[in-house]
Amino acid sequence: MKHPYRTRRSTRYVAAAAAAALMWTFAVTSMPAQGNSLPPSTNSVIIWNANAQTAIWDVAGESPWVQARSFAMAQTAVYDAVNAIAGKPYQPFLAAPRVSGYESTDAAVATAAYQVLVALFPAQQERLRAQYEDYINKIRNGRAKLDGIAVGTQAANTTIAARQNDGAFGNEPFTVGTEPGQWRPTPPTFGNAGQWAGHLKPFFIPGPSTFRTSGPPALTGDTYARDFNEIKVIGSANSTVRTPDQTDAAIWWHDRRLTQWEINRQLASSQRLNVLQSARMFAMVTLAAADANTACFNEKGTWNFWRPVTAVRLADTDGNPATEGDPNWTPLLITPPSPDYTSGHTCYSGATMNTLKYFFGRDDIAFGATSIASGTTRHYRSFSQALAEVIEARIWGGIHFRSADVEGAKIGRAVSDFLVKHHFHRLDATNPNAA
Repeated sequence: MKHPYRTRRSTRYVAAAAAAALMWTFAVTSMPAQGNSLPPSTNSVIIWNANAQTAIWDVAGESPWVQARSFAMAQTAVYDAVNAIAGKPYQPFLAAPRVSGYESTDAAVATAAYQVLVALFPAQQERLRAQYEDYINKIRNGRAKLDGIAVGTQAANTTIAARQNDGAFGNEPFTVGTEPGQWRPTPPTFGNAGQWAGHLKPFFIPGPSTFRTSGPPALTGDTYARDFNEIKVIGSANSTVRTPDQTDAAIWWHDRRLTQWEINRQLASSQRLNVLQSARMFAMVTLAAADANTACFNEKGTWNFWRPVTAVRLADTDGNPATEGDPNWTPLLITPPSPDYTSGHTCYSGATMNTLKYFFGRDDIAFGATSIASGTTRHYRSFSQALAEVIEARIWGGIHFRSADVEGAKIGRAVSDFLVKHHFHRLDATNPNAA
């Protein structure tokens, strides 16, 4: 069966049966109407993004600072392969494989994603191979299929080579301090992880410290006292002022899949993106998120600021007369194993929401999602509304001071702005498939 997305230079084939296995955990709509659901996708980019989630999150269980790199690698390879077959209407991100223009795009997408995932997760090779063969065997045999496989392999090899020795998975921990304001591991896990992410070779920003901030507020100042007293009251596990909706939002946003993968796939479906558009959108969003994550963790390691749970319990040592300690204070959510400043989630969400706003050329695209963590559905009128809520949600959850959230979102937006200024520009204004 011919793919409904065709270019003047290429013919694509689909594997409709493979798409039937793709299940959505929530629905996103392009209009405020609620209760709408979308059918399983036949878009190969969406299908293989879901397969990547299975490998990266469901099986490997990668932490947020790890999975950002993995997703960016997979989507970069997919984009460069699809863009090349479409005639390079947009800037390649790394390099454009040599093509005739008659390759099967679906074969290229599947192969690019599969090859990157196998390189990232050799322990999953058998499972990934079976998944890949099930998909690729449904594509009609012939020259287009073979050439598509070759293009996908080229794109994957280029991406994998570009990330060799990039600093991933270092063992150095965050510095543990003992002075007021200095970070130390927090209960109940007392973890210390992710320091290497702040020194990871960026995908596109000049360096990990390109968007350096002036740091967290001084312990003895009014801004710190404001942040402290706000989170002490509203972010505690037994807060009497936090509303049920705020509690729900805090838990909902703690489900990191929402802004990282699921929403992106649903937007690609609800906005009826073709294969090229989907590949470009996914690559832009995941790359922005990855480098925002690096910039954020570089801030964490630089400022090494204590988390609210430590700050409240040790407030009598901070030198600020406007703060009062509570040795038994506990946040609503479990505190992540890294310093407070800046917030990784708002860095990430600032980058992704700003990139989506740029990609669609508008902010007011409504969506709603159901979180497995909270078991509830929340709806948003726009990308900016969602970002505004996640800033608050990390405070309501008791795990980030407001300054860390606000500055994190600024970093994310700055990284996104840098991406759209320098990458993914349209080159071929005559190609109708680049719309």
